Amino acid sequence: MSLDRIPRSAYSEDHEAFRDTVRAFMEKEVAPNAEQWDKDKIVPRELWPKAGELGMLCPTVPEEYGGLGLNFGYNAIVDEEVAYTGGSPLGFSLQSDIVVSYIVNYGSEEQKQKWLPRLVSGETITAIAMTEPGTGSDLQGMRTSAKKDGNHYVINGSKTYITNGQNADLTLVCAVTDPDAEKAWQGMSIILVEGDREGFERGRNLDKIGQDAADTSELFFNDVRVPMTNCLGEEGKGFIYLMSELPQERLSIAVSAQASAQKAFDDTVEFVRERKAFGKPILGFQNTRFVLADLKTKLQVGWAHLDWALNRHYKKELTPEEGAAAKLWHTELQWEVMDKCLQFHGGAGYMNEYNIAKAWRAARVTRIFGGTSEIMKELIGRGL
Repeated sequence: MSLDRIPRSAYSEDHEAFRDTVRAFMEKEVAPNAEQWDKDKIVPRELWPKAGELGMLCPTVPEEYGGLGLNFGYNAIVDEEVAYTGGSPLGFSLQSDIVVSYIVNYGSEEQKQKWLPRLVSGETITAIAMTEPGTGSDLQGMRTSAKKDGNHYVINGSKTYITNGQNADLTLVCAVTDPDAEKAWQGMSIILVEGDREGFERGRNLDKIGQDAADTSELFFNDVRVPMTNCLGEEGKGFIYLMSELPQERLSIAVSAQASAQKAFDDTVEFVRERKAFGKPILGFQNTRFVLADLKTKLQVGWAHLDWALNRHYKKELTPEEGAAAKLWHTELQWEVMDKCLQFHGGAGYMNEYNIAKAWRAARVTRIFGGTSEIMKELIGRGL
């Protein structure tokens, strides 16, 4: 079942017309090259301006800054099609669904005028650096510092697991600007760091078990000097900004997880129709039909929930707990679908030449990044 055949309540005719554009882009520009990008461990920079020309990057950016001023549904369309028709992690969602919102919502007018048109066009690729070697979900434990020196910050520290780290021209760096703050979260700020700053170094393009084409890096800051005007929003408000944007980030992950689960299911149904065991198609066995029927039902529920969450988010009503619940449920469903679908492929499912193997490997991280499933349960539980 193709995504355009699933009735949706979150999308208009304009959304679906945009889906056709995105799908054509994926089929022309991504599908023929995905295998090579997996080998290269990176998506070429040249792809970004091509996506920018079609309005696929940061469609929510206001028109006065070069964007289309559309709602998040257009982002979600890109996320779904990347996950369903391509499968290769392109890095677009990080820029469109996460980074750009910080600049739109908290950036100075000068920062908006300078960076937003470049993010929309694909001229500038961005990253956000939160995680450190010793700090993951507990952002209050970060140690990267930004000390004042005249009218500059001097940044020292390191970050890891940073998506788009190798390609990024601009990184939003989370750092401690006030180590003496009464509470750790009150001393954290977000600082814009250009990729050509002296003392900024990119480490390894990390070797992962999945999502091979996504460049994921270590970043090092050795006395990196940036003007204080590079502080995003108010100094000391970084943690508050991060928390306020997390519902959209987690919804974005949920969208991609649901679409990739649907793709795995659809491919598996076709596989078991053709593959035979004991003289009949695997689909002819009751166990196969029962397992797939269960998955189909859960996917149907998943799409309904996703549309509910998207419609809530359009109205700025999606709460942090609801965003956490969406990420938790859809990524856990994704893993269940991937694992059971791989099982139906038998030995073939363990071979990387089959899409299910690549999808299974890629899915494992979604229950980790953006906040682990355990952290999502803790966040939801606190609101009980």
